[in-house]
Amino acid sequence: MKPPIHDASARQHSGESFSSRSPDDARRDRLHSPDLAEVDGEIARLVDRSTPELRRAWRTLHHTGPPPGLSRDLIIRGLADQLQQRTHGGPSRALQRRFRILATDFESGARSFDPSVVLKTGTSLVRRWRGHTHTVLVRDDGFEYDGQHYRSLTVIAEQITGAHWSGPRFFGVSNRARAS
Repeated sequence: MKPPIHDASARQHSGESFSSRSPDDARRDRLHSPDLAEVDGEIARLVDRSTPELRRAWRTLHHTGPPPGLSRDLIIRGLADQLQQRTHGGPSRALQRRFRILATDFESGARSFDPSVVLKTGTSLVRRWRGHTHTVLVRDDGFEYDGQHYRSLTVIAEQITGAHWSGPRFFGVSNRARAS
């Protein structure tokens, strides 16, 4: 009897699909740092799989089926992203937070937002306005000002000034404010 194989490259050569591996196998794979050419090859082979096979692979990875109406192309892209994350690691916590903020802004119908400005949690923004110093604390889920929670710096700037202001510009964190 052959001993069990725990190496990702051996599994790939054996013909076993990535989609049948457990999360523990994925953690071990990251530790073994699989050859990038093998991962690239596995991603390239996704295109050759049938749509039902891709849907099964999605179900295995996400423990649910792909969203209704998701095209074959997007299923392939989602699976490829999972392979790359398993190989290189996923996005940092700060980037995940930024994605959540951008998604919330988009879903709430914000007319514009600046994805290049990223504030670290715990940062204090200080602005002196008409003789008073105003301090805003950056939190994971928004901002805190005067003991209240806010999702937007603009709302805080309007509360301070009584007029519409761009919050990031008012507090000096936008690219435009730095340039002037």
